[in-house]
Amino acid sequence: MDFNTFLTTYEVQIRLGFFFGVLAIMAGWEVRAPRRALRVSKLVRWSNNLALVFLNSLLLRLLFPAAAVGMAVFAADQGWGIFNYLAVPAAVAVVVSVIALDFVIYLQHIMVHAVPALWRLHRVHHADVDFDVTTGARFHPLEIILSMLIKFATIMVLGPPVVAVIIFEVLLNGTAMFNHSNVRMPRALDRVLRWLVVTPDMHRVHHSVEDDEANSNFGFNLPWWDRLFGTYRDQPRGGHEAMTIGIHKYNSPRQVAWLPGMLVLPFLGRISSYAINRRNWDTGSGSQE
Repeated sequence: MDFNTFLTTYEVQIRLGFFFGVLAIMAGWEVRAPRRALRVSKLVRWSNNLALVFLNSLLLRLLFPAAAVGMAVFAADQGWGIFNYLAVPAAVAVVVSVIALDFVIYLQHIMVHAVPALWRLHRVHHADVDFDVTTGARFHPLEIILSMLIKFATIMVLGPPVVAVIIFEVLLNGTAMFNHSNVRMPRALDRVLRWLVVTPDMHRVHHSVEDDEANSNFGFNLPWWDRLFGTYRDQPRGGHEAMTIGIHKYNSPRQVAWLPGMLVLPFLGRISSYAINRRNWDTGSGSQE
């Protein structure tokens, strides 16, 4: 069995191993050194957020059995994509592919904040009234499907090595749980780490109810894109303990903390001013709906 065959055969086990490993580490850290007090009990939030994760995983397996790794194998077999045309060292192809895929996720994140119909889906993620390790995987099923289709298109154009796709998927899932965690770390350590990876204090700003703060720090894994494209914000104006997490209009725990409410949230209400609305940035008084 060659290396690529091994990776494709055991891809699910590899990803699940990292998922549960990071989840356990961050959950333990949250218990020992929480950053903020939670508004909703862990039992309610974890049972419903993880139920949504399970539903999304089942749906993806039914719709896309081979997932992103299968698309990478198919692209290689067909000779599709830049790295299947160009003769470059394998290590270079892996590194560049991981960085390029991360950049696409950054652009996708901005897109779901900018397009009203897509913001309807993405606000399920933002409507969580607390911010902890399970928030990192809390997405509406339709957004998860859209994200997978965008990955497929990127893989077809890029032609990344299979190992690069697996590394990217593991990093994306792991860092999403890390940077959504309700953990306290020394300020000096945070300042150093956020040059290399999106930290919890960096990403928590993005979950503020204030539009100008929610429209910053879009990165999920690499922090460079926010600094490069001017979407970086160092700290929330009110401080991390005092800031309000969630969305102004949908802030009832009963409405947004339970699975049925999450599934119907995209179809409620009317988008009168969606997340990216520069008219309100100067005052920070905009309202996410």
